[in-house]
Amino acid sequence: MTVRVRKAGSLGRTRRWALYIIGAGVWLTGGLWLLFHYFLMTQGEFGLTTNPLEPWWLKLHGAFAFAAVWIFGLLWGIHIAKLWPHKRRRWSGGVLTGVFALLILSGYLLYYVGDDRVRPMISTLHWVIGLACPMFFVWHRFKRATRSSVKHHQRNDGKGGSRIKGVRKLTNS
Repeated sequence: MTVRVRKAGSLGRTRRWALYIIGAGVWLTGGLWLLFHYFLMTQGEFGLTTNPLEPWWLKLHGAFAFAAVWIFGLLWGIHIAKLWPHKRRRWSGGVLTGVFALLILSGYLLYYVGDDRVRPMISTLHWVIGLACPMFFVWHRFKRATRSSVKHHQRNDGKGGSRIKGVRKLTNS
């Protein structure tokens, strides 16, 4: 039996990889849809037509987006709610949460709004935010903690040292 130490609110390897794969999938399929929609139209009998792969990229994007909403719910329960009181990376995490909420809302509106005057604005907003999303993720994931936030998370363990709050031992069977 091995003992490993994991911080409360951390995702663990499997969930972290699921987040990475789903995030990359939703971003790549959205980017490929944009590429095929705007730059890879095919010449048809009556002029430019939709590339045959464009609808497939959109369908895959929708499937990954569904998985992204699911993993966001998972993150909310095991990561965001547990770590928010600790005030570490709160600003970048709040911005990332807001970005994801805007993507969910704009994606919903793209699916249900039929007004041809409003739809192009929603679409542009959605793909501009979506293309920038990895930048927000990297900012949050690799942001260094400031001295005051690290000091806030430490407490005296009674033996002259300090111990990080929220660390728990997990056992593997």
